[in-house]
Amino acid sequence: MADDNDGRGYPEPRFDTPASRATSRRQFIKGVIASGAAVGSAGYLFTLAGCSREQGGARGIERMLQLKINGQVRTVDVLPHETLAMTLRYKLGLTGTKLGCDRGECGACTVLIDDVAHYSCSTLTHAVRGRAITTIEGVEGPNGELHAVQQAMIDELGPQCGFCTPGQIMSAVSLLKANPKPTREQARHAMSGNLCRCGAYDHYLNAVMRAADAGDRLSETRGA
Repeated sequence: MADDNDGRGYPEPRFDTPASRATSRRQFIKGVIASGAAVGSAGYLFTLAGCSREQGGARGIERMLQLKINGQVRTVDVLPHETLAMTLRYKLGLTGTKLGCDRGECGACTVLIDDVAHYSCSTLTHAVRGRAITTIEGVEGPNGELHAVQQAMIDELGPQCGFCTPGQIMSAVSLLKANPKPTREQARHAMSGNLCRCGAYDHYLNAVMRAADAGDRLSETRGA
């Protein structure tokens, strides 16, 4: 049987104090966090390894992409599962594209891909290689003049807080490219994917119709 004495006839002290227990708990928590981080990293690496396998053999995913954005070719380092909204805002500094719900519901992140409106928060950047991307920064004229939709938004007092306005404008621009003379109901339907927490829907709709009228007047002037 082990001798618990310290050599002088006294029992060995047992340091089971609150402080020692706190230290033990702290070490335990640190161990749990470290284990979770290791597991998460392993899962991420496993995912990347799985994504890098393509027909014809395994190779690393090309991360340096050339994207055509607002008429310019931009080279950017893109992760395999990175969304276009994240690339635009945090890699290219195009912060006019807003992140609202981040799950394809509010429309604040709307951009044009080949002139068609898309939610950039639910579009993978790797999926748009070779396609023309237009953000709110790219709709102005060559000399910095406002797009007809932007000017109409101002004239009709469309923006309230303004957070959803870039997405509203991009949806309207896409509509007028496809249908320069929409009815009010057609415009309402085209804009229905953009939410406005301020409730300024009629203002935005009025702006779309004003921009369409401005386009008609411009066409008539050019044809005269």
